[in-house]
Amino acid sequence: MAIKVHGSTFSTAAMRVFACLNEKGLDFEFVPVDMRSGAHKKESFLSLNPFGQVPAFEDGDLNLFESRAINQYIAHTYADNGTPLLYLDPKKMAIATVWAEVEAQKFDGPASKLTWELGLKPLLGMATDDAVVEQQEALLCKVLDVYEARLAESKYLGGDRFTLADLHHLPTMSYLMATRVKACFDSRPHVSAWCADISARPAWEKVVAMKNNQ
Repeated sequence: MAIKVHGSTFSTAAMRVFACLNEKGLDFEFVPVDMRSGAHKKESFLSLNPFGQVPAFEDGDLNLFESRAINQYIAHTYADNGTPLLYLDPKKMAIATVWAEVEAQKFDGPASKLTWELGLKPLLGMATDDAVVEQQEALLCKVLDVYEARLAESKYLGGDRFTLADLHHLPTMSYLMATRVKACFDSRPHVSAWCADISARPAWEKVVAMKNNQ
């Protein structure tokens, strides 16, 4: 098997790559990395990701890190496999790229902080910082207001079909759906419908099952 993903099933970044591979119907080897044991600091792992973070990705003799870059590679290299996650038309591609950047630059910041405070800290027996939650929830709601307007005119963020711009939201969104922040999504009807749509994709359900089985 040529493709390997080194990571954790609880890592939102690794989950992003798992989802992309599943959409493409690609087989891959999952190599668990126990972040608590210090495995990510070992020289063997740092040769794959010099920042000591997950995921690290191998496809034959190619090594990559950073989940969104990995997914771009997968979507381009395996364009003829599974779900088409990119547009070939330059204008449609540009629009989808804008919304992929919005996810990375606007959505991910508050969503990741809220995932840590409300989704992961409780699992680790740590106390949630309510002040951080209140601040980041307000920031996320402003982003979702923009999404609501966009999704009122387009079924998906990147256009008329599911692309990486939508897929990249799934990991943090999945964690947040189990917290009080779910109300921020539910109160915006177009955002709520979009969340339900992309969360029900079989490729994503495989990622959730993978995490639940660990």
